[in-house]
Amino acid sequence: MASIYIISDKGKLTKKDETLVFIQPDESRTILFPFKTEHLVIMGNVSISGDAIRLLTKYKISVTFLSSNGKFNGKLSFGDSKNVFLRLNQYKILDGKKRSLEIAKSIVVGKIKNQISFMQRIKRKNDSSEETVLDSINAIKNTLLNAENAKDIGQLRGYEGIAARQYFSVFDYNIQCEWAEFKKRSRNPPLTNVNAVLSFLYTLLMYRVESALESLGLDTCCGYLHAINYGKQALVFDLMEEFRSPIADSVCCSLFNLRTLSPDDFETKTFSEDDVDFPLESNHVPDSTDENQSESNDSVLKAVLLTKDGIKKVIAAFETKMDSTILYQPTNQKLPYKKIIYEQAEHYKRVISGEENDYRAYYFK
Repeated sequence: MASIYIISDKGKLTKKDETLVFIQPDESRTILFPFKTEHLVIMGNVSISGDAIRLLTKYKISVTFLSSNGKFNGKLSFGDSKNVFLRLNQYKILDGKKRSLEIAKSIVVGKIKNQISFMQRIKRKNDSSEETVLDSINAIKNTLLNAENAKDIGQLRGYEGIAARQYFSVFDYNIQCEWAEFKKRSRNPPLTNVNAVLSFLYTLLMYRVESALESLGLDTCCGYLHAINYGKQALVFDLMEEFRSPIADSVCCSLFNLRTLSPDDFETKTFSEDDVDFPLESNHVPDSTDENQSESNDSVLKAVLLTKDGIKKVIAAFETKMDSTILYQPTNQKLPYKKIIYEQAEHYKRVISGEENDYRAYYFK
Protein backbone atom coordinates (compact mmCIF):
# COMPACT_ATOMS: atom_id res chain seq x y z
CA MET A 1 0.00 0.00 0.00
CA ALA A 2 1.23 3.46 -0.90
CA SER A 3 0.99 7.11 0.00
CA ILE A 4 -0.69 9.00 -2.85
CA TYR A 5 -0.21 12.72 -3.49
CA ILE A 6 -2.74 14.94 -5.23
CA ILE A 7 -1.35 18.36 -6.17
CA SER A 8 -3.88 20.68 -7.76
CA ASP A 9 -5.55 24.06 -7.30
CA LYS A 10 -8.89 23.34 -8.94
CA GLY A 11 -9.25 19.57 -9.18
CA LYS A 12 -12.02 17.40 -7.78
CA LEU A 13 -11.95 14.04 -6.01
CA THR A 14 -15.03 11.93 -6.67
CA LYS A 15 -16.20 8.31 -6.41
CA LYS A 16 -17.08 5.82 -9.12
CA ASP A 17 -18.15 2.36 -8.01
CA GLU A 18 -15.46 1.29 -5.50
CA THR A 19 -12.74 3.60 -6.78
CA LEU A 20 -11.72 7.20 -6.22
CA VAL A 21 -11.45 9.37 -9.32
CA PHE A 22 -9.41 12.56 -9.39
CA ILE A 23 -10.55 14.94 -12.12
CA GLN A 24 -8.21 17.71 -13.26
CA PRO A 25 -9.53 21.07 -14.54
CA ASP A 26 -8.81 19.87 -18.10
CA GLU A 27 -11.10 16.85 -17.44
CA SER A 28 -8.21 14.36 -17.41
CA ARG A 29 -8.80 11.62 -14.84
CA THR A 30 -6.73 9.48 -12.49
CA ILE A 31 -8.21 6.38 -10.85
CA LEU A 32 -7.15 5.55 -7.29
CA PHE A 33 -7.81 2.09 -5.87
CA PRO A 34 -8.66 2.22 -2.14
CA PHE A 35 -7.18 -1.21 -1.41
CA LYS A 36 -3.82 0.03 -2.73
CA THR A 37 -3.89 3.36 -0.86
CA GLU A 38 -2.67 3.70 2.70
CA HIS A 39 -2.53 7.49 2.95
CA LEU A 40 -3.66 10.40 0.80
CA VAL A 41 -1.96 13.79 0.76
CA ILE A 42 -3.94 16.59 -0.86
CA MET A 43 -2.12 19.83 -1.70
CA GLY A 44 -4.04 22.86 -2.92
CA ASN A 45 -7.72 23.71 -3.28
CA VAL A 46 -9.11 20.30 -4.19
CA SER A 47 -12.84 19.75 -3.71
CA ILE A 48 -14.02 16.36 -2.40
CA SER A 49 -17.48 14.94 -3.00
CA GLY A 50 -19.53 13.44 -0.20
CA ASP A 51 -19.40 10.04 -1.86
CA ALA A 52 -15.59 10.21 -1.98
CA ILE A 53 -15.45 11.03 1.73
CA ARG A 54 -17.71 8.08 2.51
CA LEU A 55 -15.41 5.78 0.51
CA LEU A 56 -12.34 7.13 2.31
CA THR A 57 -14.13 6.48 5.58
CA LYS A 58 -15.17 2.96 4.55
CA TYR A 59 -11.57 1.96 3.81
CA LYS A 60 -10.16 4.08 6.66
CA ILE A 61 -7.77 5.94 4.35
CA SER A 62 -6.21 8.80 6.30
CA VAL A 63 -5.95 12.13 4.50
CA THR A 64 -3.52 14.99 5.12
CA PHE A 65 -4.44 18.43 3.79
CA LEU A 66 -1.64 20.84 2.86
CA SER A 67 -1.86 24.25 1.26
CA SER A 68 -0.42 24.70 -2.22
CA ASN A 69 2.75 26.01 -0.52
CA GLY A 70 3.08 23.10 1.91
CA LYS A 71 1.43 24.45 5.08
CA PHE A 72 -0.28 21.77 7.15
CA ASN A 73 -4.01 22.56 7.23
CA GLY A 74 -5.61 19.49 8.77
CA LYS A 75 -6.25 15.77 8.52
CA LEU A 76 -8.83 13.03 8.30
CA SER A 77 -7.70 10.12 10.44
CA PHE A 78 -9.01 6.85 11.83
CA GLY A 79 -6.61 6.15 14.66
CA ASP A 80 -7.71 3.69 17.32
CA SER A 81 -8.16 5.82 20.44
CA LYS A 82 -10.00 3.18 22.50
CA ASN A 83 -7.00 2.21 24.64
CA VAL A 84 -7.71 4.48 27.59
CA PHE A 85 -5.17 2.61 29.77
CA LEU A 86 -2.35 3.36 27.33
CA ARG A 87 -3.23 7.05 27.36
CA LEU A 88 -3.57 7.02 31.12
CA ASN A 89 0.02 5.76 31.30
CA GLN A 90 1.10 8.62 29.03
CA TYR A 91 -0.46 11.18 31.37
CA LYS A 92 0.99 9.54 34.48
CA ILE A 93 4.49 9.77 32.99
CA LEU A 94 3.83 13.40 32.07
CA ASP A 95 3.13 14.12 35.73
CA GLY A 96 6.32 12.37 36.83
CA LYS A 97 9.31 14.60 36.07
CA LYS A 98 11.92 11.86 36.47
CA ARG A 99 10.41 9.38 34.02
CA SER A 100 9.41 11.99 31.44
CA LEU A 101 12.94 13.47 31.59
CA GLU A 102 14.45 10.01 30.96
CA ILE A 103 12.37 9.55 27.79
CA ALA A 104 13.00 13.11 26.57
CA LYS A 105 16.71 12.67 27.21
CA SER A 106 16.81 9.48 25.15
CA ILE A 107 15.21 11.33 22.24
CA VAL A 108 17.65 14.25 22.40
CA VAL A 109 20.69 12.00 22.81
CA GLY A 110 19.58 9.96 19.80
CA LYS A 111 19.04 13.10 17.75
CA ILE A 112 22.49 14.49 18.62
CA LYS A 113 24.18 11.17 17.86
CA ASN A 114 22.54 11.19 14.42
CA GLN A 115 23.73 14.76 13.90
CA ILE A 116 27.27 13.70 14.79
CA SER A 117 27.06 10.78 12.35
CA PHE A 118 25.88 13.17 9.63
CA MET A 119 28.70 15.63 10.42
CA GLN A 120 31.29 12.86 10.25
CA ARG A 121 30.10 12.10 6.74
CA ILE A 122 30.56 15.76 5.87
CA LYS A 123 34.12 15.66 7.22
CA ARG A 124 35.01 12.64 5.12
CA LYS A 125 33.77 14.37 1.95
CA ASN A 126 35.40 17.77 2.50
CA ASP A 127 39.16 17.81 2.85
CA SER A 128 39.37 21.61 2.58
CA SER A 129 36.97 22.15 5.49
CA GLU A 130 38.00 19.13 7.55
CA GLU A 131 39.42 21.19 10.44
CA THR A 132 36.33 23.41 10.72
CA VAL A 133 33.97 20.46 10.67
CA LEU A 134 36.14 18.53 13.15
CA ASP A 135 36.01 21.45 15.59
CA SER A 136 32.21 21.46 15.35
CA ILE A 137 32.10 17.69 15.85
CA ASN A 138 34.21 17.97 19.00
CA ALA A 139 32.00 20.77 20.26
CA ILE A 140 28.76 18.85 19.66
CA LYS A 141 30.24 15.77 21.37
CA ASN A 142 30.72 17.90 24.49
CA THR A 143 27.13 19.07 24.16
CA LEU A 144 26.05 15.43 23.94
CA LEU A 145 27.75 14.70 27.26
CA ASN A 146 25.99 17.66 28.83
CA ALA A 147 22.63 16.52 27.45
CA GLU A 148 23.17 13.04 28.90
CA ASN A 149 23.67 14.66 32.32
CA ALA A 150 20.90 17.26 32.10
CA LYS A 151 19.11 17.72 35.43
CA ASP A 152 15.78 18.98 34.11
CA ILE A 153 13.83 19.48 30.88
CA GLY A 154 14.89 23.13 30.62
CA GLN A 155 18.57 22.20 30.60
CA LEU A 156 17.92 19.43 28.11
CA ARG A 157 16.12 21.75 25.69
CA GLY A 158 18.95 24.22 26.02
CA TYR A 159 21.57 21.64 25.09
CA GLU A 160 19.45 20.50 22.15
CA GLY A 161 19.39 24.10 20.91
CA ILE A 162 23.17 24.39 21.27
CA ALA A 163 23.64 21.13 19.36
CA ALA A 164 21.38 22.42 16.58
CA ARG A 165 23.51 25.54 16.15
CA GLN A 166 26.70 23.45 16.05
CA TYR A 167 25.17 21.05 13.54
CA PHE A 168 23.79 23.66 11.15
CA SER A 169 27.01 25.70 11.35
CA VAL A 170 28.61 23.12 9.01
CA PHE A 171 25.52 21.89 7.19
CA ASP A 172 26.29 23.87 4.02
CA TYR A 173 29.60 22.02 3.60
CA ASN A 174 27.55 19.01 2.55
CA ILE A 175 25.83 20.86 -0.32
CA GLN A 176 27.96 21.03 -3.44
CA CYS A 177 25.73 23.30 -5.50
CA GLU A 178 26.81 26.85 -6.34
CA TRP A 179 23.33 28.41 -6.27
CA ALA A 180 22.15 26.70 -3.08
CA GLU A 181 21.80 29.19 -0.21
CA PHE A 182 22.29 28.27 3.42
CA LYS A 183 23.94 30.47 6.02
CA LYS A 184 21.95 29.22 8.97
CA ARG A 185 18.63 27.56 9.72
CA SER A 186 15.59 29.79 9.11
CA ARG A 187 11.96 28.81 9.46
CA ASN A 188 8.54 30.37 9.89
CA PRO A 189 9.24 31.49 7.17
CA PRO A 190 12.14 29.81 5.32
CA LEU A 191 14.38 32.54 3.88
CA THR A 192 16.57 30.55 1.46
CA ASN A 193 16.09 27.70 -1.00
CA VAL A 194 17.79 25.09 1.22
CA ASN A 195 15.63 26.12 4.17
CA ALA A 196 12.53 25.88 1.96
CA VAL A 197 13.35 22.26 1.15
CA LEU A 198 14.13 21.40 4.77
CA SER A 199 10.86 22.92 5.99
CA PHE A 200 8.79 21.02 3.44
CA LEU A 201 10.59 17.73 4.12
CA TYR A 202 9.98 18.15 7.85
CA THR A 203 6.27 18.60 7.08
CA LEU A 204 6.22 15.33 5.11
CA LEU A 205 8.11 13.58 7.90
CA MET A 206 5.68 14.96 10.47
CA TYR A 207 2.61 13.32 8.99
CA ARG A 208 4.47 10.00 8.63
CA VAL A 209 5.32 9.96 12.32
CA GLU A 210 1.84 11.16 13.25
CA SER A 211 0.22 8.38 11.24
CA ALA A 212 2.32 5.71 12.97
CA LEU A 213 1.53 7.03 16.45
CA GLU A 214 -2.20 7.38 15.78
CA SER A 215 -2.42 3.85 14.39
CA LEU A 216 -1.17 2.57 17.76
CA GLY A 217 -3.68 4.55 19.82
CA LEU A 218 -1.19 6.96 21.40
CA ASP A 219 -2.21 10.51 22.29
CA THR A 220 -0.12 12.57 19.87
CA CYS A 221 -0.53 15.70 22.01
CA CYS A 222 1.19 14.12 25.04
CA GLY A 223 4.94 14.62 24.53
CA TYR A 224 7.76 14.96 27.01
CA LEU A 225 10.42 16.95 25.14
CA HIS A 226 8.26 19.54 23.39
CA ALA A 227 6.10 21.63 25.67
CA ILE A 228 2.46 20.60 25.59
CA ASN A 229 -0.18 23.07 24.45
CA TYR A 230 -3.78 22.98 23.31
CA GLY A 231 -3.93 21.06 20.01
CA LYS A 232 -0.13 20.85 19.67
CA GLN A 233 1.16 17.48 18.43
CA ALA A 234 3.96 17.40 20.98
CA LEU A 235 4.59 13.65 20.75
CA VAL A 236 4.81 13.82 16.94
CA PHE A 237 7.46 16.53 17.21
CA ASP A 238 9.27 14.47 19.86
CA LEU A 239 9.61 11.32 17.76
CA MET A 240 10.41 13.28 14.61
CA GLU A 241 13.69 14.44 16.11
CA GLU A 242 15.62 11.21 15.64
CA PHE A 243 14.65 11.01 11.95
CA ARG A 244 15.48 14.55 10.85
CA SER A 245 19.14 13.91 9.96
CA PRO A 246 18.95 10.42 8.45
CA ILE A 247 15.84 11.15 6.37
CA ALA A 248 14.97 14.81 5.78
CA ASP A 249 18.44 16.35 5.93
CA SER A 250 19.93 13.58 3.82
CA VAL A 251 17.24 13.95 1.13
CA CYS A 252 17.66 17.72 1.12
CA CYS A 253 21.38 17.54 0.40
CA SER A 254 20.90 14.91 -2.31
CA LEU A 255 18.31 17.01 -4.11
CA PHE A 256 20.84 19.82 -4.53
CA ASN A 257 23.98 17.72 -5.02
CA LEU A 258 22.40 15.55 -7.71
CA ARG A 259 20.99 18.65 -9.42
CA THR A 260 17.48 17.23 -9.13
CA LEU A 261 16.32 20.73 -8.19
CA SER A 262 17.05 23.84 -10.24
CA PRO A 263 16.71 27.57 -9.44
CA ASP A 264 13.41 27.56 -11.36
CA ASP A 265 11.93 25.26 -8.70
CA PHE A 266 11.83 28.13 -6.18
CA GLU A 267 9.97 31.40 -5.86
CA THR A 268 9.84 34.23 -3.34
CA LYS A 269 6.42 35.12 -1.97
CA THR A 270 5.18 37.78 0.42
CA PHE A 271 2.59 37.14 3.11
CA SER A 272 0.92 39.20 5.80
CA GLU A 273 1.03 37.92 9.38
CA ASP A 274 -2.69 37.17 9.12
CA ASP A 275 -2.33 35.17 5.90
CA VAL A 276 0.60 32.83 6.50
CA ASP A 277 0.80 30.06 3.87
CA PHE A 278 4.09 28.22 4.25
CA PRO A 279 5.28 25.19 6.26
CA LEU A 280 5.19 26.01 9.97
CA GLU A 281 7.53 24.20 12.34
CA SER A 282 7.26 23.69 16.06
CA ASN A 283 9.98 25.11 18.26
CA HIS A 284 9.93 24.40 22.00
CA VAL A 285 12.70 26.82 22.90
CA PRO A 286 14.00 30.07 21.40
CA ASP A 287 16.56 29.01 18.80
CA SER A 288 19.18 31.44 17.59
CA THR A 289 19.76 29.31 14.51
CA ASP A 290 16.78 31.16 13.06
CA GLU A 291 17.54 34.22 10.98
CA ASN A 292 15.64 37.39 11.83
CA GLN A 293 13.39 39.06 9.32
CA SER A 294 15.14 42.07 7.82
CA GLU A 295 12.12 43.69 6.22
CA SER A 296 11.24 47.15 7.57
CA ASN A 297 7.53 46.30 7.72
CA ASP A 298 7.19 43.76 10.51
CA SER A 299 3.69 42.78 9.38
CA VAL A 300 5.03 41.51 6.02
CA LEU A 301 6.83 38.18 5.74
CA LYS A 302 8.96 37.13 2.77
CA ALA A 303 9.35 33.42 2.20
CA VAL A 304 11.34 31.36 -0.28
CA LEU A 305 9.10 28.47 -1.32
CA LEU A 306 9.08 25.55 -3.71
CA THR A 307 7.08 25.83 -6.91
CA LYS A 308 4.61 23.11 -7.86
CA ASP A 309 7.27 21.37 -9.97
CA GLY A 310 9.76 21.67 -7.13
CA ILE A 311 7.27 20.17 -4.68
CA LYS A 312 6.77 17.17 -6.95
CA LYS A 313 10.52 16.57 -7.12
CA VAL A 314 10.92 16.77 -3.35
CA ILE A 315 7.97 14.41 -2.78
CA ALA A 316 9.41 11.87 -5.23
CA ALA A 317 12.80 11.95 -3.47
CA PHE A 318 11.17 11.67 -0.05
CA GLU A 319 9.10 8.64 -1.06
CA THR A 320 12.16 6.98 -2.58
CA LYS A 321 13.93 7.48 0.74
CA MET A 322 10.95 6.02 2.62
CA ASP A 323 11.16 2.88 0.49
CA SER A 324 14.95 2.52 0.78
CA THR A 325 16.21 -0.11 3.22
CA ILE A 326 18.80 0.17 5.95
CA LEU A 327 19.90 -2.06 8.81
CA TYR A 328 17.62 -1.66 11.82
CA GLN A 329 19.75 -2.66 14.81
CA PRO A 330 16.98 -3.74 17.25
CA THR A 331 15.82 -6.51 14.88
CA ASN A 332 19.09 -6.92 12.96
CA GLN A 333 17.11 -6.70 9.72
CA LYS A 334 17.18 -4.42 6.72
CA LEU A 335 13.93 -2.46 6.73
CA PRO A 336 12.55 0.47 4.72
CA TYR A 337 12.50 3.77 6.59
CA LYS A 338 8.69 3.86 6.56
CA LYS A 339 8.72 0.57 8.50
CA ILE A 340 11.44 1.79 10.86
CA ILE A 341 9.30 4.78 11.83
CA TYR A 342 6.47 2.40 12.71
CA GLU A 343 8.84 0.08 14.60
CA GLN A 344 10.05 3.03 16.70
CA ALA A 345 6.48 4.05 17.44
CA GLU A 346 5.71 0.48 18.56
CA HIS A 347 8.84 0.47 20.73
CA TYR A 348 7.71 3.75 22.29
CA LYS A 349 4.27 2.27 22.99
CA ARG A 350 5.82 -0.73 24.73
CA VAL A 351 7.85 1.59 26.95
CA ILE A 352 4.75 3.61 27.85
CA SER A 353 2.84 0.38 28.56
CA GLY A 354 5.61 -0.87 30.86
CA GLU A 355 6.55 -3.81 28.62
CA GLU A 356 10.05 -2.35 28.14
CA ASN A 357 12.06 -0.17 30.50
CA ASP A 358 13.98 2.32 28.38
CA TYR A 359 13.21 4.13 25.16
CA ARG A 360 16.05 3.87 22.63
CA ALA A 361 16.00 6.39 19.82
CA TYR A 362 16.77 5.30 16.26
CA TYR A 363 20.46 5.69 15.44
CA PHE A 364 22.05 5.48 12.02
CA LYS A 365 25.74 5.22 11.13
